[in-house]
Amino acid sequence: MTFIFYSAIFLFIGLCALLCLVVLIQESKSMGLGASFGGDAGDSVFGTSTAAVLKKFTAYLAIIFIASCVLLSLWTGAMSRNKSHLLPTTIEEIQE
Repeated sequence: MTFIFYSAIFLFIGLCALLCLVVLIQESKSMGLGASFGGDAGDSVFGTSTAAVLKKFTAYLAIIFIASCVLLSLWTGAMSRNKSHLLPTTIEEIQE
């Protein structure tokens, strides 16, 4: 079970990195990140309809990101509740 949990966290970190990259690739109102690589404001990395495709992709990634945040939070909470039953709760239990 822990292997699956850590695999999910690894995939979540990958999703975070991908979401950051997609947000940075998008064209801004000004020159944006493309200017730092020497690109022209009219140039597009992925073609002419890049803005619409990247906006939709960013929205889907954001929905997946929020859903995975909630799921990982619930999963972590369930794991901590299961471990708390194994720990002593009173001083008398600790002294025994």
